[in-house]
Amino acid sequence: MHIHTIQGYIQNIFLAEYQHTLLLLDGCGRADVKTVVDFITTTLNRPLSDLKLIVVTHMHPDHAGGAHKLRAITGAQIASHPKAPGWYASLLGRTAHIVDLVLMHWVAHRIGRKKKPGWFNPILQPDFILEDGQALPFFTDWVALHTPGHTNHDLSLFHAESENLYVADLIVRVKGRYHPPYPVYYPNRYKDSLKRLLTLGQPTLLFAHVKASQLTSDDINQLIAVAPNEPSDYVKAMKSRIKRAFKRVN
Repeated sequence: MHIHTIQGYIQNIFLAEYQHTLLLLDGCGRADVKTVVDFITTTLNRPLSDLKLIVVTHMHPDHAGGAHKLRAITGAQIASHPKAPGWYASLLGRTAHIVDLVLMHWVAHRIGRKKKPGWFNPILQPDFILEDGQALPFFTDWVALHTPGHTNHDLSLFHAESENLYVADLIVRVKGRYHPPYPVYYPNRYKDSLKRLLTLGQPTLLFAHVKASQLTSDDINQLIAVAPNEPSDYVKAMKSRIKRAFKRVN
C-alpha cells in the first residue's frame, strides 16, 4: 500500500494505491474531480475502475463535494458515518451548505486559486455506513474512527500497519502552530476526539490542510488546553457581530 498526496483545490487529497485497487480517503471537492481522474489515468496509468471506495469524512464542500460525481465516473462506492447524510438536510442545514460553499471559495481566493464550480448535492447518498471502529469495505486494513467535534459525524481513518492516520479537519495549523478547526460545533466531543489520539501511539497524521506530521502527546495536550469550551459556529459568530454592531449604534 502506498499513499499518494495530491494537491487539491484548497486541500490535500490522499489516494491509497494497492496492486489491484485504489482507495480515496475523502470525497474531495467538486473542483477536484478532474484532478483525481487525471492522476489515476495519467500519473498512475490505471483504469478508473480501479477506484473501489471513496470515504466521506464529513460533509463540508472540500470533503464531500466530489464524491457523487466521482462515483458516477468511476463506479466506486461511497462510505460515510450514518449522520453524514442528515448534516445539511434541514432548512438551517441548507443555509449552512451555502455558507460553507462561500467559505470554500473565500479560502481559495486567499491562497490564490481561481474560482471553480463548487456546488454539490447537500444530501449524501452513501453505499456503506461506517460505525466507530469498523473496517472499511474492500480495505479491511483501514479502520474508521468516529472523531466528532468539527461536525457530529467526522471520521478519521487509521492504517495500523503503516501507522498512518488521516484526520481530515480535526487539526489545522495557523501561523506555525496547531489549532482546533473552525467551526467546532461540539467542544466536549472535540476534546474527547483529541484525547483518543493519545491512545493510538504516535502515528503519522495526514491532515487535509497541513503537511503530514507526527504530533507528540505534549502537542495534543496543548490542543486540548486551547480547544473551545463553547460551540464556535457561524450562527454564534453572526449573533455576536450583530450584538457588537447594535452596541456601537446605541
